[in-house]
Amino acid sequence: MIYRWNSFPKLDDLKIRNLSESINVSPKIASLLLQRGVETFDEARKFFRPKLEDLHDPFLMKDMDKAVERLRKAVDSNEKIMIYGDYDVDGTTSVATVFSFFRNIIKDIDFYIPDRYKEGYGVSKIGIDFAHEHGFNLIVALDCGTRSVELVKYAKSLGIDFIICDHHLPGSELPDAVALLNPKRADCEYPYKELSGCGIGFKLIQGYAQANDIPFEETTKYLDLVAVSTCSDIVEMKGENRVMVYFGLIKLNEDPCIGLQALLQSYQMREKYEVTDIVFGIGPRINAAGRIADAKASVRLLIEENFHKAMEFSKLLNENNAERKDLDFDITKEALEILTLSPELQAKRSTVLYGKTWHKGVIGIVASRLIENYYRPTIIFSEVNGMLTGSARSIKDFDIHEAIGACGDLVVQFGGHKYAAGLTIKTEDFEAFAAKFEQVVTDNVKEENFTPEILYDLELDFSDIDKKFYVLIEQFKPHGPGNMSPVFRTSNILGCNSKVVKEKHLKLSAVHSGVKLDGIGFGLSDYHKVITEKESIDLCYSIEMNDYNGNKSLQLRLKDVR
Repeated sequence: MIYRWNSFPKLDDLKIRNLSESINVSPKIASLLLQRGVETFDEARKFFRPKLEDLHDPFLMKDMDKAVERLRKAVDSNEKIMIYGDYDVDGTTSVATVFSFFRNIIKDIDFYIPDRYKEGYGVSKIGIDFAHEHGFNLIVALDCGTRSVELVKYAKSLGIDFIICDHHLPGSELPDAVALLNPKRADCEYPYKELSGCGIGFKLIQGYAQANDIPFEETTKYLDLVAVSTCSDIVEMKGENRVMVYFGLIKLNEDPCIGLQALLQSYQMREKYEVTDIVFGIGPRINAAGRIADAKASVRLLIEENFHKAMEFSKLLNENNAERKDLDFDITKEALEILTLSPELQAKRSTVLYGKTWHKGVIGIVASRLIENYYRPTIIFSEVNGMLTGSARSIKDFDIHEAIGACGDLVVQFGGHKYAAGLTIKTEDFEAFAAKFEQVVTDNVKEENFTPEILYDLELDFSDIDKKFYVLIEQFKPHGPGNMSPVFRTSNILGCNSKVVKEKHLKLSAVHSGVKLDGIGFGLSDYHKVITEKESIDLCYSIEMNDYNGNKSLQLRLKDVR
């Protein structure tokens, strides 16, 4: 795939110098910090040395006092409480966090995860009816509920109260819940808006603990679950999120909950687990249960206190994940064949496809895979109960949630975020929806944005790269949106030798500014010919430590070659 290279906007030289001098780092490091919103000594201290004291007071969140008071009343009255959450990683970790905290406080507590196929995403009538039939008085809904206006009203008519902890965008009307904890609601002045669903669940238990003289440590022991949620849901890695992930990763490496301990045993043993292990290893396994079978298995794993039982659940999730991979591969292959055989579809500015037998549990993954081949907003539909259920994924700077809303007359329901959303339409409206969505994309996406972007932080000479520089940029972790792993560009590299390894990958050795560095580019074997034919090349890359048989050396992880 061809990429366009762009650099961060030029920074103010005075700001670079002031920050460089105040914290005693090089101008290059100061520039990287400024690009991430770190401008002062105090902000740099919080960035490099996060503290749990940096977390905000949970009672700054709208309705936190009401939520805590309602829970206290439920505890005092021995009410039956249901912890309700979505079937993805964010939902299941949310439920596991809140359930695990309250099970030692509330005598009669249980959890509920809606069935992806029978109930769909979010709060469901089936779930409310189940709560009513089994005598639950209070539902704590996590990672869902902000748009469930009618369903919350229905629950209230049955004598069931709702506390909602959600991070999805609100609609024009808010549900009549006892408390709606959502930093994105317009009347909420909470200082940080980008928490995951589990992050908001954590604020709820933090608030309850704070109001009831429960030690703070009784809440922070769940930060490994919050880290899994935050990384897997690809929310911003700044502010409060970064603090929780920083300490959550410490917990994950030193003393994970029994369920995560079991999952890590069946994953890959590492010296140190990082964000990438969550995003590509732990998260997909937790997600797999809800995609293929029953997400309750994920919650049971995460709340389990017996290691041997946890290993049984872990084995089940690994089996689900293997099946998910097979489905993902087969459906992606089929979808790509449809596009390859249709010049008309290839010429469009959006991809909207429908497969009657495509598995609903993997269509979001398939949408992401298609974007890797055809870089444009993509929606993949499957048929469920006579309706079409879709997963939407976007490209940079295009709000797919807003775009689906612009097709609202053809949409039964939808929800999500700027870059990922879910929706339901009638089967007979597929062609009309695809045409209207195509028009919305055509009207709103600039031509240049159909070419994926590599945004590099700085232009470096190889002489800028040494172990001291590497050690400092390693302290920028944990990485994620808003604090991505730094990417660099080096131009006019004259001395470069390359070879293809394992058919698909590129290995090179390059000299610039008197310094020789090796690099590896996974999936970049096509550039071997380019390098051999050109007198000089430009590279985009990140910097990593290569450990080969105990010999450590800095190397470039190549992003692109020109």
